[in-house]
Amino acid sequence: MNNLNLPDILLAMTLSLFLIGSVTFIAGVLILLTRSMGRDVREITSHTRKLAQKGLAQDMSGLVGNASALLTATTEMVRTTAGLGVLLLFLGSIQLTAAIGLALYLYGG
Repeated sequence: MNNLNLPDILLAMTLSLFLIGSVTFIAGVLILLTRSMGRDVREITSHTRKLAQKGLAQDMSGLVGNASALLTATTEMVRTTAGLGVLLLFLGSIQLTAAIGLALYLYGG
């Protein structure tokens, strides 16, 4: 049976921190690329603008108010998704930096 010693445990911790940081960073990039301005959000925004223009042309204030509320909600959704992506990028960068710094500290450099 192979016993683990302290350098082996520290190496495993450093590698796992690096892998978790990489996954977090990649998840942030994917969220920013795919979700913040996805096809569905653009389609909803386009239809809402058309609806608001139609409401203005036909003098329907309730329709314009609801369309405006929908546009505001869509904008907030995009901001929230972009914020989540940036947060994941930031956390992933911190984890990657910590793993690299730990590896350099422990194994020389």
